[in-house]
Amino acid sequence: MAGPTVEFWQSRFLSRQTAWDRGQANPQLHAWVADGAIPPGRVCVPGCGSGWEVAVLAAHGFEVTALDYAPAAVAQTLALLGRESLTANVVEANVLEWSPQRPFDAVYEQTCLCALHPDHWVEYAARLHAWLQPGGSLLALFMQVRRDPAEQQVLGPPYHCDIHAMRALFPASRWRWPKPPYPVVPHTIGTESAVRLVRL
Repeated sequence: MAGPTVEFWQSRFLSRQTAWDRGQANPQLHAWVADGAIPPGRVCVPGCGSGWEVAVLAAHGFEVTALDYAPAAVAQTLALLGRESLTANVVEANVLEWSPQRPFDAVYEQTCLCALHPDHWVEYAARLHAWLQPGGSLLALFMQVRRDPAEQQVLGPPYHCDIHAMRALFPASRWRWPKPPYPVVPHTIGTESAVRLVRL
């Protein structure tokens, strides 16, 4: 498998070398919840990490399934839910191998895509499409990490999610895109473009 291994991510969580972790839920998630962008029902959070967004969604009454293949991330998510007396289905699984028993109403995609080597993006995008029921929402935060294009290397994680590449990865034949400009969310390691896609 190209890119970081489960051992890489496990060591990062165990040593707390998680620069991407805000220590709280992404502010865009709160905005999406507040304006009703996330349909009521079942929500999947792939690459859930420390579980901040899982806890917020569970607290708002969503039926949440959280995925991560690093055991330490799963443990941290479960610990957070326990402290907050919240319930979610937390699964230790590889997103490139796992499938739900039935489709979701929404998927919250924040740091999973940019953590996967681009060799796996097409497969991952196909899985996201399959995980959602028609009309379901993909709430995506596409990581923008500016690097010198002259290097001509695939650098990451996080891998830069150029908006042109995202349009090709999530084509209009399969997804309904909103009109730009898209909200920009500041991040310590770049910015995130917030886009709500609807599965066709």
